[in-house]
Amino acid sequence: MANASGFFTHPSIPNLRSRIHVPVRVSGSGFCVSNRFSKRVLCSSVSSVDKDASSSPSQYQRPRLVPSGCKLIGCGSAVPSLLISNDDLAKIVDTNDEWIATRIGIRNRRVVSGKDSLVGLAVEAATKALEMAEVVPEDIDLVLMCTSTPDDLFGAAPQIQKALGCTKNPLAYDITAACSGFVLGLVSAACHIRGGGFKNVLVIGADSLSRFVDWTDRGTCILFGDAAGAVVVQACDIEDDGLFSFDVHSDGDGRRHLNASVKESQNDGESSSNGSVFGDFPPKQSSYSCIQMNGKEVFRFAVKCVPQSIESALQKAGLPASAIDWLLLHQANQRIIDSVATRLHFPPERVISNLANYGNTSAASIPLALDEAVRSGKVKPGHTIATSGFGAGLTWGSAIMRWR
Repeated sequence: MANASGFFTHPSIPNLRSRIHVPVRVSGSGFCVSNRFSKRVLCSSVSSVDKDASSSPSQYQRPRLVPSGCKLIGCGSAVPSLLISNDDLAKIVDTNDEWIATRIGIRNRRVVSGKDSLVGLAVEAATKALEMAEVVPEDIDLVLMCTSTPDDLFGAAPQIQKALGCTKNPLAYDITAACSGFVLGLVSAACHIRGGGFKNVLVIGADSLSRFVDWTDRGTCILFGDAAGAVVVQACDIEDDGLFSFDVHSDGDGRRHLNASVKESQNDGESSSNGSVFGDFPPKQSSYSCIQMNGKEVFRFAVKCVPQSIESALQKAGLPASAIDWLLLHQANQRIIDSVATRLHFPPERVISNLANYGNTSAASIPLALDEAVRSGKVKPGHTIATSGFGAGLTWGSAIMRWR
């Protein structure tokens, strides 16, 4: 069975650590590192041991630690068909294309409409990623859906698992971390592979923030779009490891700068109290408010914390910035992207950005931009990427990874 650390144990072995004398320390990246293994052995899984059912516990062989790496082997993306331009928004609020493009860097965004659904976009992106990776749905061990806007309050990952045709009923669950969600999904995938023995993990970043935008507020409605992106992370030999390090943080005090809080219904009558005829019970029906954001504070947070996080991830990976082929940031604001690149001394030609075409797509922005860069031939096998997500929570995280 698996214990809380993700390692496999047998009931007859009460203390695995006392039976396996392998020096292990915790690296700065947060992964477990054995001093006997390569610098990039970040964690290990325990191999299964064939046993005769009639054997006594004392005859069991000791479990064997097997170092495991993981790498990205496929990507895909999907966007809604409805395109909303800056000129379209100028018909709704007091703004114009030049103002938005100059200050934010966005010209168009895609918005769910009609029969579109977030699950549908996620399935389309995941299917493309699986095809590129040459992995069939039956071989997926885990589906991670990184989203803050699921179609169902209880999560969307199991619906995606079903729609893909994963017949072995693999584990599927949601990760809610807003614009940092995809990076945290990568970290989770790596931990499941290295510590839990999983082989193929599907990581999806998808959001439909347009459903939580006040389209009369020109400060926020110009920013967001809807999309989905996905990658397949696969177990590999430690020599081929492709996720070198990560750095993750949260600061709940920053919630006041960016949130979409639960609010109670303000309607009069019976519906406002959810059928209540006395006091405060049952609770009133509630929903989420539109996105509330202090743009200046979020900008200050991003340009300060993101470079520090990437530098920390590089240090943990033992790599200089010069070893990075591409800088891929959450696509929130072109000024943020440019400021971070400048502070890290990355030239513009080594920075991936598709913000102008899609706006801020939250957890989808990094895998969406990665997929376009890979399919266009910009990102090639063997290229090393520094990526960072940041946003509501406040939460931020960075990862140093190699493509394929």
